[in-house]
Amino acid sequence: MAETENLITVKDLTKTYQTGSVEVFALKAISLTINKGEFVAIMGASGSGKSTFMNIVGCLDNPTNGEYLMEGKDVLTRDKDELAELRNSKLGFVFQSFNLLPRTSAQENVELPLLYNNKVEASVRKQKAIEALTSVGLADRLGAMPNELSGGQQQRVAIARALVNAPLIIMADEPTGNLDSKTSYEIMGIFQKLNDEGITVVMVTHEPDIAQFAKSNIVFKDGKIIANHAVKDRKIAMEELKKIANLTDENSTT
Repeated sequence: MAETENLITVKDLTKTYQTGSVEVFALKAISLTINKGEFVAIMGASGSGKSTFMNIVGCLDNPTNGEYLMEGKDVLTRDKDELAELRNSKLGFVFQSFNLLPRTSAQENVELPLLYNNKVEASVRKQKAIEALTSVGLADRLGAMPNELSGGQQQRVAIARALVNAPLIIMADEPTGNLDSKTSYEIMGIFQKLNDEGITVVMVTHEPDIAQFAKSNIVFKDGKIIANHAVKDRKIAMEELKKIANLTDENSTT
């Protein structure tokens, strides 16, 4: 990339809640830039402000004060319809609990975001869903219901659903929280691949080993950013999976 592109810029972002007569600060004048092509892990203890920050960046909540620009354009002056369009066209969401519709097939779950766009015909919707599921390794499970899929496969469906609108940014909230180590590394492998293809990834995690798969870590505490640094000795998912496979082979021969 010839020049760095500022994708997300927040300045003096503040969020307060009123609890009785007490004003509680969830965010305290946060200023931060996330560039296009970044893979950022947002860390911090419960109540540190990381989820509040993600909700604001994901256009799911508004700050009390401050500025938020996406691609240089003011987000906070947009109305509800404009925010819904922004979420649907620019952002893809992945959650810890997968949030799949239980009586709906993998393919139909992935098609859901496209239903809000009446310009997309049913045949195109189907094709895009198939392409998204294929990209996460589920080409053979298109008709499977969520209860027929493992946790890792359900999270892959959720990632495919996040991808189907070709978003600029994947917002992932504890995406490996319900998964074992091997499956978590497989999911990180998908995120690293997507990031290599140009998608910006912003991920909340409380797991330091998962944060090592990102390019940079931002740590929140008491509503403030206390650290923002590049990841040293970054983990590559494919290499970590090979280590697990080698250990499994060694154990099976002893």
